[in-house]
Amino acid sequence: MPGKPDDGVLTRPWAGVLRGGGARLLVLPVSAVLGIVVTRLLIDDYGPAAYAQYGLLVGLGALLPFADLGMAAAVMNAVSSSAHPASDDAVRRTLVTALRVLVASALVLALLTVAVSVLGLWPALLGDGLLPGPGPAVVAGCLLLIALGIPVGIGQRVLVGLGRNHVAIAVQGLLTPVVLLVLLALVWTGLPAGGVFPVVPYAVTLVLALICTWLAARSTAPVFGQALRAAPRLRTERGGPVLGVAWPMLVVMVAVPLAMQSDRLLLSHLRGDADLAQYNLAAQMFVPVWSVVNAAGLALWPVFARARADRSSASPFPMAAAFAGAGVVLAGGVALLSPWLAEVASGGRISLDAPLVVAFAALMVVQAAKYPLGMYLTDAAGLRFQAGMVVLMAAANLGLSWVLTERWGAPGPVVGSLLSVVVFELTANAWYVRRRLRDAGPAVTATPELAVSGAGR
Repeated sequence: MPGKPDDGVLTRPWAGVLRGGGARLLVLPVSAVLGIVVTRLLIDDYGPAAYAQYGLLVGLGALLPFADLGMAAAVMNAVSSSAHPASDDAVRRTLVTALRVLVASALVLALLTVAVSVLGLWPALLGDGLLPGPGPAVVAGCLLLIALGIPVGIGQRVLVGLGRNHVAIAVQGLLTPVVLLVLLALVWTGLPAGGVFPVVPYAVTLVLALICTWLAARSTAPVFGQALRAAPRLRTERGGPVLGVAWPMLVVMVAVPLAMQSDRLLLSHLRGDADLAQYNLAAQMFVPVWSVVNAAGLALWPVFARARADRSSASPFPMAAAFAGAGVVLAGGVALLSPWLAEVASGGRISLDAPLVVAFAALMVVQAAKYPLGMYLTDAAGLRFQAGMVVLMAAANLGLSWVLTERWGAPGPVVGSLLSVVVFELTANAWYVRRRLRDAGPAVTATPELAVSGAGR
């Protein structure tokens, strides 16, 4: 029903988890296979250097999710906490503020991109993985497309708040097929486009984000349209309070990508093309595992937000154990198939060492285990705690990854990430969640199903 959250998902968390994870699992095999085809075509037709640059620049998108300045948390909490978001003035005012902040962020990113391009600083910033010649212009094109997508991305956050993340996943599942079609067209026409190809995924992502925003606007009519019209009227239309959750979310969104996605930059600066290409190939195999975990876990955000609104409580530990088990199955399967996948994807040109594969598999399991704990801590206090821990994690990760990259090459930054996440996210979040559950007393239930059984009534 338009304008109303999916109460079936919000009151039965496993339904949302399975729906989100299931949607990702449906698109994952197609995306994985087609991604291997993209890799093979890039390497065969444009060379390993073009593939190395492709991996480097595609990773830029993951470095910049903080560009939404924490508005995702504010929007998802506002929508999921409301019983009737389509007619809720608090939701409208939150969307007004979010739209204003997102447009301002997009303008700043676009201006910075132009400035760095004019100064010619991209080779110094991105290292030897950037191709000479078209490389700097391609970086600028990618970042400008990212800037355009910042305000458009609000639609996905609204869908998550409504308990419909699976809809956004289905739309985004079109990314790899469309990218492959474009690449096939370029190869068929014989265009020497390997150096400029990284802009294609960002252009396709922008179009798909527009589709998600259109779906979100329909689902929350008339509030979304009202917010869109009110956002430019700065003097007459008040926005909603967002700072309490926005600033700690911003810290998290700055620190996590810097800690995780800086791996490619370290390899580009410290080791060169061979290690970077090996890391890119391993990441391409294991990142789909993380995408399944992310899709399933994000369904818990509106569940715990609604539970807080209903003044009920729930332990995320059973889900954390289940997520860890699922991570073992998925990551272990990819690890076992990695020799064959590497052979197929690279035509035997790139081989993956066992330490790199084992490190990536272990990192995926730890990331899965910590996800439900993080979704439980999405109120202002919980996000503040996570922000502090993530800053410590990022600092430890950067130092460890730098040292281990110089010594071990491609596995080094993965091991650095693994150790820092275990200490400062998994262990720290588990301690804080347990303390909050203890302080809540006997009202706390063992599973979210019981805790939110009255939500949405």
